[in-house]
Amino acid sequence: MTALGQNLKINGDRLWDSLMEMAKIGPGVAGGNNRQTLTDADAEGRALFQSWCEAAGMTMGCDTMGNMFATRPGEDPDALPVYMGSHLDTQPTGGKYDGVLGVLGGLEAVRTMNDLGIKTKHPIVVTNWTNEEGTRFAPAMLASGVFAGKHTQDWAYGREDAEGKTFGDELKRIGWVGYETVGARKMHAMFELHIEQGPILEAEGKDIGVVTHGQGLWWLQCTVSGKDAHTGSTPMNMRVNAGLGMARMTEVAHQIAMAHQPHAVGAVGHCDIFPNSRNVIPGKVVFTVDFRTPDLEKLTSMRAQFEAKAKEIAEELGLGLEIEPVGHFDPVTFDETCVSAVRNAAERLGYSHLDIVSGAGHDACWINDVAPTAMIMCPCVDGLSHNEAEEISKDWAAAGTDVMLHAVLETAEIVA
Repeated sequence: MTALGQNLKINGDRLWDSLMEMAKIGPGVAGGNNRQTLTDADAEGRALFQSWCEAAGMTMGCDTMGNMFATRPGEDPDALPVYMGSHLDTQPTGGKYDGVLGVLGGLEAVRTMNDLGIKTKHPIVVTNWTNEEGTRFAPAMLASGVFAGKHTQDWAYGREDAEGKTFGDELKRIGWVGYETVGARKMHAMFELHIEQGPILEAEGKDIGVVTHGQGLWWLQCTVSGKDAHTGSTPMNMRVNAGLGMARMTEVAHQIAMAHQPHAVGAVGHCDIFPNSRNVIPGKVVFTVDFRTPDLEKLTSMRAQFEAKAKEIAEELGLGLEIEPVGHFDPVTFDETCVSAVRNAAERLGYSHLDIVSGAGHDACWINDVAPTAMIMCPCVDGLSHNEAEEISKDWAAAGTDVMLHAVLETAEIVA
């Protein structure tokens, strides 16, 4: 294999221009993006990505979950491909880099290979995974989950958004139902570049996060049932207040996470209150608890403790309670060889680096179950993400993509 030199780097300006051009599609109201999955904006972003891939000499494949696979041929027709990728969909008030950097960084890596005439034994594939965010169709990482055998396609197709539209119908509507069977592709390895979405790398002054593990997660959807009643004329001792139940359960979620320190978090993120009127005691509340930790024993304990305590609260207040798991994955240990390739790349390039645990879920967490996988992270300003003010620097983006390029080439084997 040809030696990888520290002068082998991507075109940072070209990468940045691509990020800014994609950000024009599905603009937010405050400088970020609203390009939610399977919307018209998502379709437009997909089409732009496809056009760029084809211009770079890649061929585009698509499976029946809408996952996009742009392939650069390798020299060995029997060698399994090395994948790079992330997602193009965003939160309703998302930033310009969450997920997008990993997809367009993969494209830029291929463009750089083309510029330098680099050939690899293994094919290279750049992937856009469908519905990573899970904000419109829960759960997150839906399509990579089907790819990895965590969900059935029929179940995924039946997921509904807030308006009752199904994933399957919306995928068909925007024209991105492919012909490939989901999960039929085999991988030699996969690398995902992502912004950290946390403050550690910036605070430590490090260029690169070498992701060794991913946190496990439980999302628990809680439906608390009480009785609608007038806030002014109903005596306090005669109320069946679903809002009070949620408030107490929210505090419990916080207490449980604090009791499982270190490396455990928990909070209520989403809630819907019914009838949501200022002078009506809530008769129903639906909210979601998010517990995360890289320790499986802690993750299991947090869920069990919350369910037991929430039941006690409901009984004390005379409330109905249903708890439904709507998202889950066990803690992830990424492939040692792939992680070493990332660390080697950072050292070869002279970038400062830090081993880190991913606090968020990513498509790589599912793919790690079916192929050797690793992640690369770059800093983001103040650790802010899932916010239109999300920001990174051009240098951070370029450094992360340089590391991914080197790790992929080490894995895909340059042909002299």
